[in-house]
Amino acid sequence: MSLSPASAALAGLALGAGVSGLGVALFLRGRWLRESRRAVLLRDELARERSSRAESQAAENARQQALFENMLEGVLLLDAAGRVQFTNTACRRFFDLEADVRGRTLLEAFRCNELSGVAVEAARAGRVNGKELELEVGGDARLIQVNAVALVGPEGRPDGVLMVLHDATRLRQLESTRREFVANVSHELRTPLSLIKGSVETLLDGAASQPAIASKFLDIIDRHCDRLTFLIEDLLTLSRLESGQLAINYDTVQLRSHVADVFDDFHRKAADRGVGLLNEVPEGLRARADSDRLDQVLSNLIDNAIKYGRPGGSVRVEGREAEGGELIELAVVDDGPGIPAEAAERVFERFYRVDTARSREQGGTGLGLSIVKHIIQAHGGEVRLDTAPGRGAAFRFTLPAVPPQPAGK
Repeated sequence: MSLSPASAALAGLALGAGVSGLGVALFLRGRWLRESRRAVLLRDELARERSSRAESQAAENARQQALFENMLEGVLLLDAAGRVQFTNTACRRFFDLEADVRGRTLLEAFRCNELSGVAVEAARAGRVNGKELELEVGGDARLIQVNAVALVGPEGRPDGVLMVLHDATRLRQLESTRREFVANVSHELRTPLSLIKGSVETLLDGAASQPAIASKFLDIIDRHCDRLTFLIEDLLTLSRLESGQLAINYDTVQLRSHVADVFDDFHRKAADRGVGLLNEVPEGLRARADSDRLDQVLSNLIDNAIKYGRPGGSVRVEGREAEGGELIELAVVDDGPGIPAEAAERVFERFYRVDTARSREQGGTGLGLSIVKHIIQAHGGEVRLDTAPGRGAAFRFTLPAVPPQPAGK
């Protein structure tokens, strides 16, 4: 048993004091055991501290990994040699990557010269902001915005490039939709305003003194003022529906009688085209819906069916239970020429018209079916079009059914 300097000094004192050799040995052994226990405790404490730090680091790494993997933005990290060190889920999704690309060069991993160019530019200039890349991924066009920054090591040496990627495809689509919407609204406003202005100028130039001519131009003014009014009302309705500001006041609606009431408003228009109106909704079929909004839906669909269906044909409204009684499906069906497949996919878009010239001649705003879609969606239902050229068109939509009454009530 070797003695520490302190223990040796204590041993000398003990011998000098006349303590026996056995006593000194016992004293020193006790001292050594206490020092050993303290050393073991210290070692265990250090081990626990290292383990705690490792667990904390692992938890922090897991949190960071979860953060990166759940980001909407893509994250791409390159080392100083330009090889991929890290990609998150969003980044891999943007480029449709399936394999692990760590350790590969940027061009090998992504096969995108533009992205490699951004990395080179960032390494040279220190930062790149708002670079836009147009990609073709999985057959779909995609717009990616890239921000990149060069990383610098402790000694000021280049240490790689960090890139953050944002999918701006939806933003571009929304911007395109906004521009198209503004252009369509401008056109829809300009046409009646031009006709109103031309009519007023004609009246001011002397036509007002000629009753027959004046009546004709006043009729044009009146008709196109109504057209502007309908357009503005439809725009306001659509805006409130899209923003969720239009309240849906649910009530129990007896569907057969409700359809009969809507038909009453269209008997004259249908008779002018020789169109028969058929109410095929079963008695007792009820839905949980906003009665006024359901009027809008049925009026828009029935009006379109009369206008664009076959002269001398028929328009019928069908109804049935669906989804095990949880939903009610209604359908407005005509026997007209039908709608081409390429147009059927777009009929619910704002201002879209299958036959532009005929639609404007009929006086529609081009917003009716879009309003129908948003009203049905606000009820939690869906609307779809079943059609084929020469076989008519059927607009089918669902509404929530009235919940069954508990037994005993």
